[in-house]
Amino acid sequence: MEFFRSHVLVCSGANCSLKGSRGVRTAFVEEINAQGLDKEIKVIETGCFGLCEEGPVVVVYPEAVHYCRVDPQDAKEIVREHLAKGRVVKRLLFKGDMELPGVQTWQQMDFYSRQKRVVLRNCGLIDPDNIDEYIARNGYEALGKALSAGPDKVIEVVKKSGLRGRGGAGFPTGLKWDFTSQAPGEQKYLVCNADEGEPGTFKDRLILEGDPHSVIEGMAIAAFAIGASQGYIYFRGEYRLSIDRLRNAIEQAREYGLLGKGILGSGFDFDIDIRVGAGAYVCGEETALLNSMEGKRGEPRYKPPYPASVGLWGKPTCVNNVETLANIAPIILEGAEWYVNIGPKGCPGTKVFTLTGNINNAGLIEVPMGITLREIIYDIGGGIPNGRSFKMAQTGGTSGGCLPEALLDVPMDIDSLEAAGSALGSGALMIMDDTHCIIDVVRCLLQFFCHESCGQCTPCREGTRRLYELIDKIARMEAVEEDVSLIKRLARTMEDASLCGLGQTAPFPILTTMRFFPEEYKAHIEEGICPAGVCNARSHIA
Repeated sequence: MEFFRSHVLVCSGANCSLKGSRGVRTAFVEEINAQGLDKEIKVIETGCFGLCEEGPVVVVYPEAVHYCRVDPQDAKEIVREHLAKGRVVKRLLFKGDMELPGVQTWQQMDFYSRQKRVVLRNCGLIDPDNIDEYIARNGYEALGKALSAGPDKVIEVVKKSGLRGRGGAGFPTGLKWDFTSQAPGEQKYLVCNADEGEPGTFKDRLILEGDPHSVIEGMAIAAFAIGASQGYIYFRGEYRLSIDRLRNAIEQAREYGLLGKGILGSGFDFDIDIRVGAGAYVCGEETALLNSMEGKRGEPRYKPPYPASVGLWGKPTCVNNVETLANIAPIILEGAEWYVNIGPKGCPGTKVFTLTGNINNAGLIEVPMGITLREIIYDIGGGIPNGRSFKMAQTGGTSGGCLPEALLDVPMDIDSLEAAGSALGSGALMIMDDTHCIIDVVRCLLQFFCHESCGQCTPCREGTRRLYELIDKIARMEAVEEDVSLIKRLARTMEDASLCGLGQTAPFPILTTMRFFPEEYKAHIEEGICPAGVCNARSHIA
């Protein structure tokens, strides 16, 4: 076994890779070799640290110094100064910490110290391509504990934990497992939904890139609980890095006897295969996903029956989201009571958010459920850039509600956001400053829904297009008051009559902006002006 006095962790998540982290890693290795330090210092590629805006990110251990925006020349300087002489390169520290006395560890930085990392517990800390590093952090211990406890006990623990699905619907995970477990049939399936088509959402991708074994272990435990012998992970075709790392992780798990026949010497057989989709947004809906897996057009099914009784190829099937499954091993290891004590009653645990838009510290965060929107934006996100004012936050992704400054103190959990007229949804959190026009934002969102509607049901197929045309009419200063009434009636019809969540939630941005920003609609319709100076008379209809 080799021992090193220092480790250099280089983020190789998709965001940092796009900014050149592979070249940074190469520069570290070359300079370490040139300095004759290759027997003392090891360079490791990790998953995402979370502070995507400041990438490429590098963390040097044992000091846990967090460097930002590192390029190949910076890497060589870090080797010569920090690793060879013990002098921290202060100009590369996070901008918020440069003026502080001394050098903070990454755990002390406001961006990280205010988080609670359960799902992201290993992301940025281990080599995702090395199963031994996952095992060294208690990996697969929960699977062994679950196999000893039995399926009923596992389901009971998950039920008591209060874990609710993190894919958007928020359905109790333990209850879904119970339904599938009790469904008649010898063959059952477990499907991991990694079809992340929500614009601004990349949490599942980064979880799989940074800690694929956490999802594999969660799937194995879930499969044991429901009686499934075969699992599938349904990916978006664009997620090449996630797919490659997961394939490698699956092969490693098979080699270690953690997948396949007689797992850990038990009578439990379970294996996982990967299915790659064509990138349709609607395939994030579980029955459309199952149709796609069967080689059919990706369209939602009529329900009932639900997948728990009639799912993949007509067999009982449990479909869970990536983030949901990554919660399972910690719950089994730490117990239901531990999890219940994180976050509010009725919606315990943590939530992973992708923080994007007009925010200083854009990236990936994990916080306790119930934290306020204000805390996320200003304490973790670092506030609005360039001294601009906050205008709106869209929670839950493209189909989520748009919340104004008056609701900055709303707790970020499933029930509180629903009461406020929005949704937790996929965890995408888009922040906008006062330079944006509400009407223009809604028009862009509706254009996306027009493109992504599968066309199966009339309320969604026709409704998304008609809503887009009406909003475009407002943006062109051609609308009248009756158009607002028509929008509201059409939106309510879509909510009630659409077959799946796409059509049911597509009106959310319109209804919430009409509720919270009526003055902008009034300015466009009655006064013929765009307060933000964004809209004009040119039609945006494609």
